[in-house]
Amino acid sequence: MAISKALILSILGCLCFCSSVLAAREVNDDLSLVARETKQSTHCTLVVAQSIKHTMAISKALILSILGCLCFCSSVLAARELNDDLSMVARHERWMVQYNRVYKDTTEKAHRFEVFKANVGFIESFNAENRKFYLGINQFTDLTNEEFKATKANKGYRPSLERVPTGFRYENVSLDALPETIDWRTKGAVTPIKDQGQCGCCWAFSAVAATEGIVKLKTGKLISLSEQELVDCDVHGEDQGCEGGLMDDAFKFIIKNGGLTTESNYPYTAADDKCKSGTNDAATIKSYEDVPANNEGALMQAVASQPVSVAVDGGDMTFQFYKGGVMTGSCGTDLDHGIAAIGYGKTSDGTKYWLLKNSWGTTWGENGYLRMEKDITDKRGMCGLAMEPSYPTA
Repeated sequence: MAISKALILSILGCLCFCSSVLAAREVNDDLSLVARETKQSTHCTLVVAQSIKHTMAISKALILSILGCLCFCSSVLAARELNDDLSMVARHERWMVQYNRVYKDTTEKAHRFEVFKANVGFIESFNAENRKFYLGINQFTDLTNEEFKATKANKGYRPSLERVPTGFRYENVSLDALPETIDWRTKGAVTPIKDQGQCGCCWAFSAVAATEGIVKLKTGKLISLSEQELVDCDVHGEDQGCEGGLMDDAFKFIIKNGGLTTESNYPYTAADDKCKSGTNDAATIKSYEDVPANNEGALMQAVASQPVSVAVDGGDMTFQFYKGGVMTGSCGTDLDHGIAAIGYGKTSDGTKYWLLKNSWGTTWGENGYLRMEKDITDKRGMCGLAMEPSYPTA
């Protein structure tokens, strides 16, 4: 379609341009005729008549010239649009290969291409502005924001209707005594980025990340634990595998179950399956605690001591396409996604941030990680991250 449109406009442009050239020749011919007839005529009326004819010829030529220029410009713009579309088609094809995307038919592919093109336009327009963070093309680029919000990758957290009060062991830790920055990756307490795929079990990845962290701090061993065990076996309460769950309920299951086995012993499949009983537990926890809600100071006390599970509103387009930098600005607080807070810090320009581990693979964000502005005016925190934090104890 893009080629046909460009071809038609180009042909029209050439025809109109040729018309303007012919009109210009006609003007020259008329001017020559006027000059000759003016010399030969001795009557004023003849001169006036020829002048009128001359003026009409110029007007005709001027109109055709303008039309020719407009049509020619249209053909140039159409050619540019053609090149842009061809370039975008190539980008979409490369993207399909990178993310192993296959469409059922040409109709779906054409639709997904238009969505992809619109999202790339949004990303490039956003990045053209002066902001503290930027967006990028990722595995979600052929989804509209409405479709992205409906995916299980973004709908795995079920907000708690009522949180039972727990203790908070870090409440007496002075904020002034806390380190200015902390990154639990550098302490060996964070396993590599994982990918939940299209299973809505972010709650399991968040809880496991926090559990892996406290186990490392207590035993000195960093063990990659099984999210799939939670997905398959923790299904008798609020947690429902790929249909969503809560980190606190995951902690309860780990305690009751006597721990979790390793990821290698119970590999992730990104789907609900039958629980495999009799697995050997590799690590466990004693209890869990909730961080006081809507209190970034309390969250800082906890994160300074261990990785913490947090929930956020991950449905905005800026979250969908986040690539790097410190996420700032407006953000929703409809909690729908579980991640892990694994540190905090401050940029060279003084912007404070939380360091977070996501479970959408390494092509999303900063190699799978995210930084969000810290200590904002809204007590709920950026995207609601201070609303329902919790952590396991060991």
